Amino acid sequence: MKPVQMVETFRSVVQFRRFERDPVLRRLARAANVDDLRRIAKRRLPAGVFDYIDGAAEDERALDRNQADFEKLLFNPRVLRDVSNVDTSTNILGRSSPLPLVLAPTGFGRIADSQGELAVARSAAKAGVTYSLSTMATRSIEEVAAVNDGDKWFQVYVWKDKDRTEELLERAAAAGYSTIIITVDVPQLGRRERDVRRGFTLPPKIGLETIIDGVLHPSWTWDFINAEPIGFANVSGSDVGDGSSPVSLMAYINNQFDPALSWDEIGWFKERWKGPIVLKGIQCVDDARLAVDNGIDAIALSNHGGRQLDDSPSPITLLPSVVEAVGGQTEIIVDGGVRRGSDIVKAVSLGATACMIGRPYMYALGAGGERGVDHLLEMFADGMQRTMALVGAQAIDDLDPEVIGSA
Repeated sequence: MKPVQMVETFRSVVQFRRFERDPVLRRLARAANVDDLRRIAKRRLPAGVFDYIDGAAEDERALDRNQADFEKLLFNPRVLRDVSNVDTSTNILGRSSPLPLVLAPTGFGRIADSQGELAVARSAAKAGVTYSLSTMATRSIEEVAAVNDGDKWFQVYVWKDKDRTEELLERAAAAGYSTIIITVDVPQLGRRERDVRRGFTLPPKIGLETIIDGVLHPSWTWDFINAEPIGFANVSGSDVGDGSSPVSLMAYINNQFDPALSWDEIGWFKERWKGPIVLKGIQCVDDARLAVDNGIDAIALSNHGGRQLDDSPSPITLLPSVVEAVGGQTEIIVDGGVRRGSDIVKAVSLGATACMIGRPYMYALGAGGERGVDHLLEMFADGMQRTMALVGAQAIDDLDPEVIGSA
């Protein structure tokens, strides 16, 4: 073969990939799943910051089981069904959603990216999914409302000062949040040993280790030092402490949060909040029944991502017994271990209304900012649509326990 012919043949079968000049898009192009986003975030973030996002309580067995128990569930695929138009949309607390997915409340978002909660809220609005803002957020109730005109929930950690809690509820209502989440599994903070080993504070203290870590992670450091100071935006200037000075999260939580919160307090919230109420942190059937008895609109089966009580039950294994006990009387959300669209299909098939994700979008935020979260939500949407087609389900109503096979 002549050289000219060889070149022409080579050009006909080989196509060179166009070089992507944008470094964020280059990183995201290599992220095929949540684990890839986690690896990218681990490279980009200082070790203490990554461990705060990634870590859990004590030996982190609950964290590991949350995900592993999803992996143990097998599908029972049906074939030769018309899945030419798969519809993943559903209703959550009376509002339509393109996916059975809610972005869970996570604290201190700006340690992953300077835009923090604003980036996640904008991404959620574009995708049409519900965004939940934490009391411990680094962007305020009002700031988030200004960038997200979609469905928004506000998560309440209950201060000992009830006047402060009531003020937060009033601000959320005025800003158009539809729903509150009362987190009920933090009478005190779990022992997060990665943070203990590093002496981690919020915001991070500047010391020799921090400086060295910053040099090793220049893009994060540049973003961090060029942004305004970080604090707990929703309690800025309050007497509960706004986090503008470095604080131990364990000391802060144990000093400010009310361990006396009980079922008797639910009436107090219902008097002051006229929209739906979600209890997040239900970990047994008896408490699910009590939630129904107290007129709660939805419960989130959650062990706080394994960050509170190690060896607590994984939400997905708890789901069938809770559905049997209270299914149809309250909506049920699975929070913990969700890493793929296929996990959402599994949970909904077993009776969940929707799933929540927290760590996955924090990894995405650390990997690529707002575009990282966009990328993540596209992966969840694509993964859910593809899984439904492969199991033979055309719509959410087709997802039932028969979709799940035996292990």
